[in-house]
Amino acid sequence: MIEISSLCKSYGRHKAVDQISFEVTRGEIVGFLGPNGAGKSTTLKMLTGFLPPTSGAARIAGKDIFRESLEVRKKIGYMPENVPLYTDMRVKEYLRFRGGLRGLSGSRLRKRMSEVMETCGLTQVRRKMIKTLSKGYRQRVGLADALIHEPDLLILDEPTNGLDPNQIRAIRRLIKNLGEKHTILISTHILSEVEMTCNKVVIIDDGKIKAADTPENLISSMRRAGRVTIELQAPRTEVEEIISDLEEVTRVVGEPLQDGWNRFTVFAAPKTDTRVKIGNLAAEKKWPLRSLGRRIGTLEEVFIELTRKD
Repeated sequence: MIEISSLCKSYGRHKAVDQISFEVTRGEIVGFLGPNGAGKSTTLKMLTGFLPPTSGAARIAGKDIFRESLEVRKKIGYMPENVPLYTDMRVKEYLRFRGGLRGLSGSRLRKRMSEVMETCGLTQVRRKMIKTLSKGYRQRVGLADALIHEPDLLILDEPTNGLDPNQIRAIRRLIKNLGEKHTILISTHILSEVEMTCNKVVIIDDGKIKAADTPENLISSMRRAGRVTIELQAPRTEVEEIISDLEEVTRVVGEPLQDGWNRFTVFAAPKTDTRVKIGNLAAEKKWPLRSLGRRIGTLEEVFIELTRKD
């Protein structure tokens, strides 16, 4: 659905987007992540036709974003971060107006208006003025606007920006449902939402792609993914030396607790799980054991690991 190859955008000597390449296949929900100034917005503006690339190529649904810009825009439904709605119009009037701009008319326009209002949960407020709606419902109107022409690809820029937790959950469910019929590219800072919604993540920083994979694979490959915590009643130096000899273990850090107990943090290679070996060691050495757990990483930790400057 999206094919990006060596795409660049320069402003003078500054490269906002520097030779990025990635693909989004049909039916995927992809999170497009990066810190402020990383090149996310510039990339989205190029994909949606607002900015021409300096060099490189990108295709959407087989159409070149530069040479076939008008055809590409027909394939895209775009919801910007701050949805520019006409607040003095009613919801139904606004969607009729926007559908007309997209080339819809007559029975097809009426059918699509009804469908997107039902999909986005707007049927009950269709006669209300947009300026009277809550932030959550305004986001829904923006999403309905992006869907009105039945696009193949939805590009959503911070779709849950400014929403309360209940509204975020509602928009998350809506996006997951839309993913059954559309390819979706989401730019957001709420990484927990990406973990629960997206089946692929692309991370950009300093204009370059740092990672592109499933959230599960990114988490399992991070440096701290193999970390295990154990509490033992045993001499700290002895435990550190013996556990450090395990093949996958890179480092062991102990700290004293009360009554002779010590807590050990065991750092191991990514995609390894040393809990069985450590448990067997504790039994063999007759070390009293009261807890043994593996640290499960988060996408937020992956993001920080890939984009931190220190």
